[in-house]
Amino acid sequence: MMSKKSPQLRFEGFTDDWEERKLSDIANKAVDNRGKTPTISEDGNHPLLEVASLGNGAPDYSKVTKYLSDETFMAELRAYIREGDILFSTVGSIGLVSLMDTNENAAIAQNIVAFRANEKYDSKFLYAMLSTKDNQHKAQRIVMGAVQPSIKVSQLVDVDYCVTENMEEQRKLGEYFLNLDNLITLHQRKLDLLKEQKKGYLQKMFPKNGAKVPELRFAGFADDWEVRKLGSLTTVVRGASPRPIQDPKWFDKESDIGWLRIADVTEQNGRIYHLEQHISKLGQEKTRVLTEPHLLLSIAATVGKPVVNYVKTGVHDGFLIFLNPTFEREFMFQWLEMFRPKWQKYGQPGSQVNLNSELVRNQEMVLPNYKEQQKIGSFFKQLDETIALHQRKLDLLKEQKKGFLQTMFV
Repeated sequence: MMSKKSPQLRFEGFTDDWEERKLSDIANKAVDNRGKTPTISEDGNHPLLEVASLGNGAPDYSKVTKYLSDETFMAELRAYIREGDILFSTVGSIGLVSLMDTNENAAIAQNIVAFRANEKYDSKFLYAMLSTKDNQHKAQRIVMGAVQPSIKVSQLVDVDYCVTENMEEQRKLGEYFLNLDNLITLHQRKLDLLKEQKKGYLQKMFPKNGAKVPELRFAGFADDWEVRKLGSLTTVVRGASPRPIQDPKWFDKESDIGWLRIADVTEQNGRIYHLEQHISKLGQEKTRVLTEPHLLLSIAATVGKPVVNYVKTGVHDGFLIFLNPTFEREFMFQWLEMFRPKWQKYGQPGSQVNLNSELVRNQEMVLPNYKEQQKIGSFFKQLDETIALHQRKLDLLKEQKKGFLQTMFV
């Protein structure tokens, strides 16, 4: 039977108990720039790592926005970080961790501290150890300040951690989680690239303002697109909600009619394949029930987000429904996705956009014949399915990492 000081899951061949050690016994403070705000240079070549660039494996240099000149880097900073240093955020988002994987000649912002493992501990192991949720919670329990949470490094280094003293076990654990991080990063980059590609296609495959044809078209289509108002292409109606919405009589877990909420749109990115809540027969009398897929538009919270229900559902009054459309549904879903930022023109600066059915009906657009709509819609649907597949793979890897961190550390 495993000791309480042993992790639940271990590599074969390791059985010794783990020991409690303070962070100050495991690592030295390599760089602590708190209270320092280095001078930023427009033509600097030393990246300044901030909290936004931390969180998974090596720092994300694509999120670096500030650089230091050689002069500032050498004169204003007492030391600089190097390969193997562990970066730990101490202000705001407490406990984000990254491992320096190169001698990048980078600097850290004043809300990050860098630790350097001493000779008895492997830096990759230390990085993985500090990444566990339990150990991040240890740090967060000594956080000070409500408006801008922060943590004193002197208190952080006094926290106890449970570690293996076996260097070989440390190395195996460190390498395992770093490889997992690299795999997660690779999938994240693929996903980001696909999303950028879609954004580019949306810009090129729909006409720009005032144009009648797009920059990029499928072969065999040459006619101008036609200017139409949305209201001439469909009947626009608003969903309806029973009140008070919290009353349990409106809901029934056994019902085959779901209840579509704004939260479902965010979680499923507008394509609704499952719903947690289901509406009762009494509730169905107080809403609009859709038994077939329809195109909807969110007009509350995530304003302007297109939605398609692939399940039977009652529709909340925070949505508009497009009934009896003469457009191809997938084409219009993608056009609304592309147009979404432009709904902001109906809002006052600094306030929430207020969309209503009349504004949406009167919105002009240009669209091609139905056959070209189908071609465009099918193209983007396949692209969305590829993006969703990569997102699921990425989410699964992150969940696997979370589970292994819980079971492979004490």
